[in-house]
Amino acid sequence: MIITKGISLGKLLRWSGHHILWLLALMALIAFLYHVGYIHIKLPWLPVSVIGTAVAFYVGFKNSQSYDRMWEARKIWGGIVNDSRSWGMMVDGFVTNLFATNKVSEEELQQTKKRLIYRHIAWLYAHRSQLLVATPWEHISQVGHMARRAEYYQQQFGIGLIDDEVTRTELKS
Repeated sequence: MIITKGISLGKLLRWSGHHILWLLALMALIAFLYHVGYIHIKLPWLPVSVIGTAVAFYVGFKNSQSYDRMWEARKIWGGIVNDSRSWGMMVDGFVTNLFATNKVSEEELQQTKKRLIYRHIAWLYAHRSQLLVATPWEHISQVGHMARRAEYYQQQFGIGLIDDEVTRTELKS
């Protein structure tokens, strides 16, 4: 799915240049074989245009659905991040000695606030990591060019840079 306003010629050639080349070679071979009389098949234009129109509608609807899902996910994640900021401000404002029966030192109060906020940040990272797990139908499970591009984007956006199995001692350091 393309979600940017435009796509450059270089990016287009990087993604589909090899497909264009082998399809061009195949079509040139078929045209040559037809020209020399080796192939005698004639296709009417009507079925080709009807199938092309149907495929265009299908791809358009799929792209629209993908964009809607991506936009909805961005809104939900943005809401989670904004609510987390609000929660952090509430922790800072409400975790005080004001109504406490057992008063604690200011340093201990700051440590409690810090621990609560860090735990929430850890939950956010765990949630983000779980949401970024690749499913079997995504490009990361493919091989070749698509897998390399998917791996590049994973590294660019920080997916998979932290092992899932992190021990308590590693978290303390």
